[in-house]
Amino acid sequence: MSLDLHKVASQVESVASDLSNSQATWSAKLKIAVDSLVTANPRLIEQKRRNSRSTFLTAGIDDSIGQKHPSTGFPTDYTVLAVDGSHIDVDRHLALKCYLINLGTVRIRYGNNPYAVLSNEPRLYSAEEEMYLPQSEGNRTQILEGNLLGAFRAVEEMNAISLLADQTDPNVPTLALIDGSLILWSLIGQGYPDFVRGKLIEEIFLPAMDKLRKMALSQSLVVASYISLPRSSDLVNALRLDERYCHYNSANCDINCGHLKLGLRPCDNLTGITDRDIFDSLLEPGQRSDTFASTSSVVRNYYGENQIHFFYLNNGSEISRIEIPSWVARDNLMLDLTHAIVLNQCDKGHGYPLALAEAHEQAVITTSDREQFRILVGNALSRNNLHNDTSQKNLSKRLKWL
Repeated sequence: MSLDLHKVASQVESVASDLSNSQATWSAKLKIAVDSLVTANPRLIEQKRRNSRSTFLTAGIDDSIGQKHPSTGFPTDYTVLAVDGSHIDVDRHLALKCYLINLGTVRIRYGNNPYAVLSNEPRLYSAEEEMYLPQSEGNRTQILEGNLLGAFRAVEEMNAISLLADQTDPNVPTLALIDGSLILWSLIGQGYPDFVRGKLIEEIFLPAMDKLRKMALSQSLVVASYISLPRSSDLVNALRLDERYCHYNSANCDINCGHLKLGLRPCDNLTGITDRDIFDSLLEPGQRSDTFASTSSVVRNYYGENQIHFFYLNNGSEISRIEIPSWVARDNLMLDLTHAIVLNQCDKGHGYPLALAEAHEQAVITTSDREQFRILVGNALSRNNLHNDTSQKNLSKRLKWL
């Protein structure tokens, strides 16, 4: 039996009504957050952040917090590289234990000698040694599936864009752009052993990032990732440390406010507001925010010279979060180039970077593709006289009994 939408409709209507009633409260909170951002003392907040033990992720603040920066204009000639990926996870109902990663790559040059190269590269992994991440020194392994496979795909995307950079003209400004975050969030809090993070970050991800960083020393090359409709609140969380909300010299949330229920803490005046909400009120089309530093544990402990910073951009259609490595964030020319090219790409793509949209089209695996993949695997096993068993649960899903 399919979902009974008639039963769900009344529940949805009730939720929508509750949201409508709470809109005034949310608007008041947003005004408080915007006023706080404009009037906050960034130096004091950063000093307090460094001395605190907060229970929420807070952005690192450099020199300012509420400035608005216009675009300097994009170069006539530039190249944009983009990579996106999708995958088919390990399916325990299949007789063949395997997974597939499909990477879509795009290389577009604009200006006097324009061209575009679009391609995709599907790769099937099924060898015994490909199904696990091995410990470099020791005999421990971790199976590659689920969230970990998603992290592996993200690492492969960074590796792919570093290889793509070899094919560009070093005399033309180039943006290497990835969809989603540069922070491997799926490696945080999952209980993975340390060697897993070391294997993915230190042996694959960082060498690719370091290669791009070294290339940027001799040519105009910048690296960024684009996050559409971001839900992060790193900066709002930093504002919660402002003396107007946190009256302690050092914020230790568990000790100072652990006894208070949600909604009763002074900083709860900012709860429910995202960074995007604030900058939707502040930034004009084409403007970006100041840059801020990620204080994520995986970045802090593993990324070394490639610490991740971010800014928010009003591209005229949405507020997006742009993540960049520290060597881009601390170079004003690189930062301006990133801002300008991403903005131009969003203009060409009607609100979303054109190169990323094309990379997604190259990488996407549809529902039909996934079913055809299952059939391909089954037929190949049968032709080679191999067992093609499946679970009874999977079989029951595919057969109609009534």
